[in-house]
Parts: sequence; structure tokens; C-alpha cells
Amino acid sequence: MGMKIFSVFFFALLFLASPFLQVARCQSEAEADVAEAVEGGDLGIVGEDVQDFGDPNYSSAPEVKTVCVFPKNSAKYLPSQFQAQQELTDINKSTILPTCPCRRAATLLEMVKNYKKIWDMFCQKVMDLMIHSRSLAPSKNGNECPKNITEASQIRHGLTLLDADFFNDIKVLEIAKGAKEFNIPIIRTNRKLVASINGGLHNPSPLVFNPEWSKEQSQGKASRFNHPSASGIQRPINEEDIAFMSVLELGELIKKKQITSEELTGIFLKRLRRYNPVLESVVTYTEDLAYQQAKEADKLLSQGVHLGPLHGIPYGLKDIISVPLYKTTWGSTTFKNQVLNIEAWVYKRLKSAGAVLVAKLVTGSLAYDDIWFGGRTRNPWNIEEFSTGSSAGPAACTSAGMIPFAIGSETAGSITYPASRCGVTALRPTFGSVGRTGVMSLSESLDKLGPFCRNAADCAVILDAIRGKDPDDLSSRDIPFGDPFSVDITKLTVGYLDDADMEVVHVLESKGVKVVPFKLNYTVDSVQGILNFTMDVDMLAHFDEWQRSGKDDDYEAQDQWPVELRRARVVSAVDYLQAQRARGKLIQEVKENFNVDAFIGNATDWERVCMGNLVGLPVIVVPTGFKNIPNPPPTGTRRRTTVNTGIYAPPNHDHIALALAMAYQSATNHHKQRPPIDDLGPNDTIPNHPTVPIPPRRLHM
Repeated sequence: MGMKIFSVFFFALLFLASPFLQVARCQSEAEADVAEAVEGGDLGIVGEDVQDFGDPNYSSAPEVKTVCVFPKNSAKYLPSQFQAQQELTDINKSTILPTCPCRRAATLLEMVKNYKKIWDMFCQKVMDLMIHSRSLAPSKNGNECPKNITEASQIRHGLTLLDADFFNDIKVLEIAKGAKEFNIPIIRTNRKLVASINGGLHNPSPLVFNPEWSKEQSQGKASRFNHPSASGIQRPINEEDIAFMSVLELGELIKKKQITSEELTGIFLKRLRRYNPVLESVVTYTEDLAYQQAKEADKLLSQGVHLGPLHGIPYGLKDIISVPLYKTTWGSTTFKNQVLNIEAWVYKRLKSAGAVLVAKLVTGSLAYDDIWFGGRTRNPWNIEEFSTGSSAGPAACTSAGMIPFAIGSETAGSITYPASRCGVTALRPTFGSVGRTGVMSLSESLDKLGPFCRNAADCAVILDAIRGKDPDDLSSRDIPFGDPFSVDITKLTVGYLDDADMEVVHVLESKGVKVVPFKLNYTVDSVQGILNFTMDVDMLAHFDEWQRSGKDDDYEAQDQWPVELRRARVVSAVDYLQAQRARGKLIQEVKENFNVDAFIGNATDWERVCMGNLVGLPVIVVPTGFKNIPNPPPTGTRRRTTVNTGIYAPPNHDHIALALAMAYQSATNHHKQRPPIDDLGPNDTIPNHPTVPIPPRRLHM
């Protein structure tokens, strides 16, 4: 009798815990196996006030409130007694369920049912506790066990997506119960509080990334740069020549009253309308606002008030930056009629400097690549190519002389890629340099705003105007940069990587810079994955409602954000934080190995783009020449592929990169060349559809 009791308890638990049992042998064989196991002393029972009933001579079941059967050799891991109300988590510290290699589910179930009294006791005294603890509520027809087994199997399959399929069935169901009763209510409450509006414009995370390498935070208020004046500048007769003048040159013309801001604004608005049908680079013309701001700039100047080098200078903003009364479309069909009553911090800064906003420029849809709801932005230097990167409009418009400068953004390549493709000078500043209030957010620890300009000196002037602490952006800082116009470059040691443009190296060396071969070593081998985890999960937090409501089905390029954000949905919080810890390790290793003042290298190497954005390094992209396009027309073409390089500096040392870029450009004229959008060459026309294969899109955010 005792052996049969043990058999019943043993196989009841075995059946409930093992969904993959197979029917194999008859009832008598099953009982024989159990009897052999008990006689061998391999099984035991624990219950209230009873610790071990593994004695094969024991003849009757104990009257206990809680009963568990277990392999006897694991008894040493069990506590001495269990209370009926105790959670089974404690019990599960041991191998509770038997591991006897018996695979006869249907036969064993029938055998258990034959012992009606024992079955009832099992359900009432054992399973009631397990059901209560694991939410395994029994059904009226007694078929709950297979249902729970199926549920556990389904949940475990889902856990494989999190690399967390190591739990047994009871723990899997415990996870499900905890998620339903505890996690989901909290998730829904938080989502209702902060995630009902897309774009991340409100309720920023208090967890702030600071790329500062110094143990002590930078002290003191940043002073303004002492930029040079472009003395001796005369107004050109040709409007084309005016359009390709630098910011400092145009500022001098306005200051000396050789041209008015209103006149200059008209020139650039005309060029924007002329070339936009080809380049598809403008979303909204802000003509009324532009003339209003231009007239105000001219009025102030007539009163003897000059606001600085940007006084009266036209410019454009990437269309993720909000301006009241004008659409901020984020490049997306879903938001193409959106008007935000928010004045972005960077727009405020430029307005206070006297700059004149003439247009909202193309961003790739939701700041991904160069595809937007109105088309796809092209490269002025080779009209067959697209501009790449989500700051497509700022790069193309600056390159084509449609504006003197523009503000773009980068999370992972959206300044460096389009600047390189379109042949303009652009700065990705140190993370936190420029406030982001009123700007659509992808990732609060990666997003940066920076200028696209004719040259490095203009980049320095623009950075000086827009940098500083934004009171509503927790990550922004008032960084005390050195003055790039006052850096003694002969005291600098600059490294060059294997892929550096050697012309830049030789020019800087000729100007007294110490140049040395360099390699930035680090052991973290998951840099690109860390960036993807960080960016995608952050982006999904800002566009949770967008995905849940199915608006991702209307997205312009289904192989981009829709796919990535669905994948991000199954990145666990634990793994996201592990990625941030790995990011911290990367930052430390880069800091330890950055033993030069700056280094020169390819600006579009994807590993370097990811590393630089994760660490918060500034880089300035500098045009260094041109080469022939692939497969040119037989009769020739003036279209070209631009060549460029990047000059990288440690965080908070943007002035070093700017000073080196200015030194290089003072000896070269690559940055002064104009793209052939008016004259492609004999018999070379703008194709309706690109014929040059475009490489597969990458994460150029």
C-alpha cells in the first residue's frame, strides 16, 4: 500500500510538471518502476512535521497539510518543514519534481484516477497550494492540467525571444502570474502618464548621460568665441556668387550695409524654390516669418544695433525642430499636418542672434535616412544619388547654395553621412552642447544638434550661437569650450588612422602640427549592437502609441523603423541596462586609449560612427576633394563623388577639431567648390529615376 501511495504522488506531480511525456508502457510496468525507485531509497516525501518518508517499509500516507515528492538525494537542500500558506519558491530551491525516466502520461493519469481517495487528497492538499501560488486555477471539468501545460509551453516559446527560456513550467507560469498581476498594471499606468503623445517632447527621463571625462565637472561659465571679421569683403555682382559666400562674409556685407537682410532673404528663397523640385529637400517655406525677421534685422541695424555675425543671415532648420505656427512634420505621413506650439531652444538662440529662418528642411521620416513623405532627397554633387542620413535637407540645401547654413541632428550618422555625401563642412558637437527642447527625440542619450556650413569657421560661429545650458533639457550643459580661433595648433599632437585622408595629415604637418600614426583600441566588440539597443528602445519609448495604434503601417519605408521598433519591443529592461554597462566600459576604454589631442579618420566608418555617438565624441566632417562617379555618361559629366575626412576630438574639446579644420581649409579650396546642378555636362541630364545602385540602407539616424 505504501509503495502505491508513493507511486500516485510521484506520477501525479511528474505528469503536471512534464508536458512532453509520452505514453509507452502499461500500468503494471509503471508501478514496478516506481516500486523499484522507492525500494532503492531514491524517493522521499516532505510534509508538515514530516521530513522524510523514504523508508520503503512505511505502509500508509501521512495526514499532512502540504505534501511534495522529490528525489531523495536532493533532500539536503530542502527546509525542515513547510507551511500550507508558504510560497513554493522556497521549495523550488531543490529539484522538487522527480526525474525518473518514465514516459507514460496517459497510463499514469489513469492509474492516478483509480486511486480516487488519494487523487482527491492530492488535489485538495497539494495542488490547491500550488494553484494558489501559481495562478493555476483548476477548471470544473478537471482538464486544467493540459491547459496549463500548453500555456507554459507558449510562454516559454515567447521567452526564447528574450534569451530567457531556462525556467521550468511552474516558474514560467509564476512569471505569467506576476506579469499579469504586478507588471502590466504598472506598465499601463506609466504609459498613460507619459506615453500618450508621440515624439518625446515632454517628460524626459531623469537618467542623464554625461560624456565628461574629467572626474571634476567643468567649472565656470563659457565665454563667447572671438571670431575674426571678414574685412575687405565686397558685394559680388552675381547672385550665384553671393549665395556661396560664407556666413562671416555675408555678415560683413550686412554689417557694412552693402546688402540688406531682406534682399539676402529674397535671394535664398528664390534659390530654394528653384532647386527644390530636383533635390526634394524643402518641407515648408517660412516666407512670411523670414521677411518679418529680415525687416526687423534691418531696422535694428539702422538704429545702430548689431547682434553679431548672424545678424540678418538666412538659414534652415531640419523639420524635427519645432517653430510655432508652422508645421513640424518629422518627415512622416502620419504627422505631416502637425503644428506644435513649441519654440525650440535652438530656434530661440538663433532668433536672438538675429538669424532669419527661411525654410523647414527635409528630415527622413521620423529621423531615419533620406526618405520622407514627399519623396527622397538627392545629392547636389551627383543628382543620381540620394543624400543619405536623416539630415538630408540641411546637407543638400547647404551644398547647393540654397542657404548659407542649416541646423541638423545626429543620433547615429545623420550629420556625418549626408555631409560626406553632399560635400559640406558639418560639426557633430559634444553630446550636451546644444539644448534640444522642442526637438523630436529618438534617444535622450544620443541625440545631438549641429551645423551644416560652407566651412569650419562658420561651424564655429554657429556653435557659439546655439551652445549653452537649456533649462528644459536635463542633458544640456554650459561647456566652457576653448576659443577655436585662438588655439595654437603647433602645440597639438594629432593622430591619423589607417583610413585618414593623407592630404589633411600633410597640410597640418606643414603648419607645425605634430602628426603620429594612431589606433584607437578598445575590447568591447558589441559597439554596433549597443547603439542599436540604446537607440531603438529609446525611440520606441517615444513612439509607443504610434506603434500600438498601428500607425507604423503607414510609414514610408517599411524596412526601416517599423521592423526595428518591433524588434525593440522584445528587448528586456535587464538587457537594455546590460548594454548601458557595456557602453560605460567602452567609454572608459576609449578614454584610456585617447592619448592624442585629436585624430583624423574616415567620418562614415559605421563602427566609428557608433563608437563616437556612444562615447559622445565631437567630429567635424571636412571635404578633401572629388573623384569620378561610377559609370559616367560616355560624353562626360561634371557630376562628382565627394571625398572627405573627419577630425575627432575628446568630449568638450570641439574647439580643437574646429581649429584643425580651419587650419586645413586655410590652405585648400575643396570646401569652396560648387556642385553642378545647373550644368551637368554635355548630353548629361537629370534622370527621372536613379540608375546608380544605392547601397542597402543602414541606421543613419
